[in-house]
Amino acid sequence: MKKIMSLLVVMVLFCSVALAQRGIHEPGTGIENSELREAARGTGQGLAAGQRVRVQEGTFTNKYGQRMMLNRQANNRIHFEVGGVSVECPICGQNVTEERFQNRTRLYANLRSGRDAEIKVMPDTASETALQRLRLRNCDENCTIELREVGAGNRTMAAYEVRAQRNSRVFGLFRARMNVQAQVDAETGEMIQVRKPWWAFLATEAE
Repeated sequence: MKKIMSLLVVMVLFCSVALAQRGIHEPGTGIENSELREAARGTGQGLAAGQRVRVQEGTFTNKYGQRMMLNRQANNRIHFEVGGVSVECPICGQNVTEERFQNRTRLYANLRSGRDAEIKVMPDTASETALQRLRLRNCDENCTIELREVGAGNRTMAAYEVRAQRNSRVFGLFRARMNVQAQVDAETGEMIQVRKPWWAFLATEAE
């Protein structure tokens, strides 16, 4: 009889410990499972709706259903890729947060002005807009695209900045390299500015 009672006590204690371990990581307890958190790292999973945290490297789905990829290169620079277009993202290391909603992810740039700007425009769309304004067919080895913070004071914003060198001919005769730049607002998609040398109107694109 004593052996049976002892066995029952042990079984009750075992079940109590198992249930406690199971419940300790359930939603609403305020306690995280480090293994689950690590497994969800870089996927946006594990975040409560509306909660914002610093974005991690990985693959996400934006509100348009596109796949977004953030990855760190060998030179320690972070690249942001959507639709086959990859841009360098100097602000992604410290100043971009992610927010989950309906199994999708929003990205926000935390600006120096204190404002959080949602990155609504993706790299593929921004690069297409900028290249059209600069009359460039593509962004080759003489071209860079970055997602960075531009402006000063309370007029800062997150923008895609395209810098390129165009081969051109002045008066259709003399070869010259033209440095051009364009900025596209990452929140609205509007063109912020286009910069070309003063003599650009005298030049044509070289073949």
